[in-house]
Amino acid sequence: MNIEILTKADLQTFKTELLNDIKQLFTNKNSDNQKWLKGIDVRKLLNISAGTLQNLRINGTLNPSKIGGTLFYNKREIEKMLEANHG
Repeated sequence: MNIEILTKADLQTFKTELLNDIKQLFTNKNSDNQKWLKGIDVRKLLNISAGTLQNLRINGTLNPSKIGGTLFYNKREIEKMLEANHG
């Protein structure tokens, strides 16, 4: 059994890389796949209730990413859902 020891420097490096990755998700404007919306924004965009948004999550229509305690929805995924329902 191999034992690896994590140092404070290792954790700091991980933290920095993770924060940079998260920051890049929210600042990269070159790709529609990198645009994320909070639940309240999705509800306003689709003109739906919180319960309806929850149903879309439960039935797998929308698959949000959870960061901290907040769910973020991929804008392109929402656009594809709308195109499929109106196409």
